[in-house]
Amino acid sequence: MEKKLAGLLALLLALFGPPERGYAEPVFRTSDRCLACHNGLTTLSGRDVSIGTEWRSSIMANSSRDPYWQAGVRRETIDHPTEARDIEDECSVCHMPVPRQQAKAHGQPGEVFAYLPFVEHLSDSAAAADGVTCSVCHQIQKQNLSTRASFNGGFTVESRAEQKARAEYGPFVIDAGRQHIMETSTAGFQPTAAQHIRDSALCATCHQLYTTARGKGGKAIGSLPEQMPYLEWLHSDYADGMSCQQCHMPEVKEAVSISSVLGVLREGLHQHLFVGANFAMASLLNRYRTELDVAALPLELTSTTDQTLSLLHASAASLELKSVEVVSSRLEAEVVVGNLTGHKLPTAYPSRRAWLHFVVRDRADKTVFESGRLNSDGSIQGNDNDADPSRFEPHYREITRGEQVQIYESILRDSEGRVTTGLLAAVGFLKDNRLLPSGFDKATAEKDIAVVGDAAQDPDFLGGLDHVRYAVPINAADGPFHVKVELWYQPIGFRWAHNLDRYDAAETRRFVGFYTSMSESTGTVLADAQATR
Repeated sequence: MEKKLAGLLALLLALFGPPERGYAEPVFRTSDRCLACHNGLTTLSGRDVSIGTEWRSSIMANSSRDPYWQAGVRRETIDHPTEARDIEDECSVCHMPVPRQQAKAHGQPGEVFAYLPFVEHLSDSAAAADGVTCSVCHQIQKQNLSTRASFNGGFTVESRAEQKARAEYGPFVIDAGRQHIMETSTAGFQPTAAQHIRDSALCATCHQLYTTARGKGGKAIGSLPEQMPYLEWLHSDYADGMSCQQCHMPEVKEAVSISSVLGVLREGLHQHLFVGANFAMASLLNRYRTELDVAALPLELTSTTDQTLSLLHASAASLELKSVEVVSSRLEAEVVVGNLTGHKLPTAYPSRRAWLHFVVRDRADKTVFESGRLNSDGSIQGNDNDADPSRFEPHYREITRGEQVQIYESILRDSEGRVTTGLLAAVGFLKDNRLLPSGFDKATAEKDIAVVGDAAQDPDFLGGLDHVRYAVPINAADGPFHVKVELWYQPIGFRWAHNLDRYDAAETRRFVGFYTSMSESTGTVLADAQATR
C-alpha cells in the first residue's frame, strides 16, 4: 500500500506541482480539482452517486449562471444607479463567492458584470462561473455559525494558513496517507473531519438574507427579511430532528467510497444533489445551455429537474377534500392543505408562490365552476397581481366566486405602501400567508418570520395546515358533481418575471424572453384530491 501511495503522489506532483504555502488571502480551487477524484462513485448495488456530476447540474453550481439572478441584479443597479457598486458586491457574496472573497481580501468590492458573459471571458472568469464551488462550502469555519453576523454570506474562511495545509472540512475522519493525496492533488487542501459541515447553520450563511432598502441618493430607509428559511425551520418541529442537509442532500443508504482514488467504503455519504424547489431554472439552464455557458451535460440537468420534481411531488405538501355537499344551488367543501416541509411553503426568494386550483364538473363533464387556473403565459386566472402590478390577491377563508384565488405567497411593500418586486425598494410585507411548517406557532413567531395579513387572524391557518372553505354556485347543472382540487407551485411567478419588461438591458430582455418561451412549464402540481357528490 505504501508503494502505491508513493507512486500516486509522484504522479499527482507531476500533474499539479507542489502545494502552495504561506497564503495571504482566502484560497479557493475550481471544481475541476475536486471532480477528478470525487466522480466515478458507485454503490455496491451499482448506483452512481458521483459527487462531482451531481453538484455540476445543481442550482448551487449554476448560481452565477442563473439568468434570473443576473437580470435581477441589473434591475437593481438601474433602479439605484448611485449604489451599483455596492449592489454588485452584495449580490456576488453568495452567487459569485470566490472572486468576491478574493476581492474583499484586497479591500475591493465584489463584481458581477465584469465576468459576464462567461463565454467571452473564459480565461479570467472560471472562478466566477464555478458558482458555489466545492472549496467554498468545505472551507467554512464553525465560528459565528447560527448568529446574525453569519447571515447574508457572513461565513468565515481562513485567510492565513501560515506553513500548514488549509483545512477542507468534511464529515469523515481521513487517514494521514489519503490526507496527503488530497493535499497534493489540490495544491494545499487537507481533508479535516468536522461535524459542523452537517449543521443547518452552515446553509443559513447564504440562505438567510436581509436586504437594505434604498431611497433617494442611496440612503438606507429600511430593512427587509427577504429569505428566512433557517429561522422558519428553527421555529418548527423539524429543528429537533431534520437538518437542511438531510432533506436537500439525501443520504445514500448503503456503503460507498467517497473517492475514486484509493477510497474506502463508508456509511453516511450524502448526495450533492442540493435538490430544492427550482425545477424551472434547471430546465431553463438545460434548454439555453449554450447561451449560458452551462458546464453540466444535458442528461445531468434532466436528472436534476426530475429529482427536484420528484421531491416536490412526494414530500412537499398534502391535500384533502372534506365535507363535500350540494346545498340547493351551491356546492360546499372544505379543503385542507398540509405543509410537509421544515419551513414555510414556499420559502426563500419571494418570487415563489403556491395556489389552489378548484374545479367542479357536472354529469356531462362540463366545468360549472373554476378558481385558480394556470394560463398558458404563466399567469393565474383571476389573480389581481398578475392582472395589475399595483394590486394583489388577499388571503381567503372562504372562496365563493371564480375570480377569487387562494394564493400562498409573500407580497412586498415599498416605503410608500405600494406593491413592489424590487428587493431594494421593499421595506416589509403587505401579505405573507405562505403555508407554515408543523409546530410553527404564529402567535410567538418573531417579526422577521411573522404571518402578515388576514392569515394572521385566520383561526384555521395553523402550523402545518390551512383550512379553506369553498361555497360555489352550480346553478341548474345536473349532478353528480366531480370536484377536483390541486395545489400548484411556481418558482418564478408571472408578475416577478414580467416586472422586468420595462428594463432595457441585455440581461432583463434575455430572461423575459426565456420565461416567455417556457411559460407553459413554469408550474407543477404538488398535491391533489378529488371527490364525487
